[in-house]
Amino acid sequence: MTVVNRLTVDGRDYFLPSPIDELRGKILEAVKAGGGYVNIPPLRSGPGIDILFSPGMPVTWTQIDVGGDVSTEPEPEIPETVIDVYGDL
Repeated sequence: MTVVNRLTVDGRDYFLPSPIDELRGKILEAVKAGGGYVNIPPLRSGPGIDILFSPGMPVTWTQIDVGGDVSTEPEPEIPETVIDVYGDL
């Protein structure tokens, strides 16, 4: 199972690498301080983006399963078939 964290800020989605605990703390600190910039890291690489968080700003955290296999049954075995394409040459 692969889980991606989604942060929605004022209607815009940001997909984040795990873990997110430190980032959540920084956002909460900024809001409690009356506002402040927090760097949102990119999912893969790059500098990220600075967002000004302030009290009353709509912020939502979501975890999304992007690679999980819901099937618990094993995949059926497919017999290997060998075709001799050069046999008549």
